[in-house]
Amino acid sequence: MQNNSVYYSEYLQLDKIIDAQALESAKNGNTPAHDEMLFIVIHQAYELWFKQILFEVNSVLEIMKKPSINDNSSDLQVIVHRLQRVTTILKVLVQQIDILETMTPLDFLDFRDMLRPASGFQSIQFKIIEAKLGLKYDKRHGQDYYVSQLKQNDIGKIKQSEEGPSLLELVNSWLERMPFLDEADYWKNFTEQKEEFTHQPFWAEYLHKYNESLSESEKNNATYFRQLFLEPNTSTERTLSPAACRSALFIMLYRGYPLLELPFQMLDTLIEIDNQLGNWRYRHINMVRRMIGSRVGTGGSTGAGYLQGAMEKHYIFREISQLNSFLIDRRKLPVLPKELSVKLGYQF
Repeated sequence: MQNNSVYYSEYLQLDKIIDAQALESAKNGNTPAHDEMLFIVIHQAYELWFKQILFEVNSVLEIMKKPSINDNSSDLQVIVHRLQRVTTILKVLVQQIDILETMTPLDFLDFRDMLRPASGFQSIQFKIIEAKLGLKYDKRHGQDYYVSQLKQNDIGKIKQSEEGPSLLELVNSWLERMPFLDEADYWKNFTEQKEEFTHQPFWAEYLHKYNESLSESEKNNATYFRQLFLEPNTSTERTLSPAACRSALFIMLYRGYPLLELPFQMLDTLIEIDNQLGNWRYRHINMVRRMIGSRVGTGGSTGAGYLQGAMEKHYIFREISQLNSFLIDRRKLPVLPKELSVKLGYQF
């Protein structure tokens, strides 16, 4: 019988990984800069984690492309689990900056000029991650610079990644399919409505209670509520449709019901992905300022200035997090009809 035993170093192909650090400072017989090894290893580790993030995100996209997702099936459980893994990896990426910051500015200057025009901005995997999550070209900061430092083959890879539906777009479709707000049978006994309203009766009652919760300085929020949840979407800046916003807010409000626990975890995890990407960008800005001050980046960007602009604009799931502006005290939530409570609570 043939022995097909696996050997550790061969399985991990460690000869390729461990021999993949070629120091620019050591070329032509020069004395190598000590901290260049750390710089390379850290960035190689980043790219390996980016690969894992892409692996997880691509698997989630495939599940969410299905015509329908049963929120009480393993599909949503798998999606939430894998996206939560992405958030954990992003936390590790932030923590790795602690290691990189053991390098002083003078240590960096020992080899920095040898790296031009290479830059972390040329990380194709990170750009593809952003695109697949939902950050498309027309929403980017510094569009002119975005692909100016890339090889044509890499530009093609990024454009290809933007062709299919992003996670944000698929989440919008998933939310639009939520049936509870449009099924008339669930609302036939809902009689709390306080005003004449052309929309589904729950939102008439909720808007009434929301208006009551606003201070004088917040009264404009009632107008924003109608624009966001009830009126047709005419803004090119918005990604989530009014129907998707209504579903997302309903999930946030009634997340205590068993059937809405996983959908809420899904939305909360998307917000956490944005938070961790924001943390990574914030730490990156501070590190760049510490290392090079106001100098331009090795790739030709404005350095910390460019990173600051990207951090402020590149929140992919901003529209979901902003829905928290329209929550009310849970003690004042409209009481759901018994028919719907039974459905959401797995009661028979």
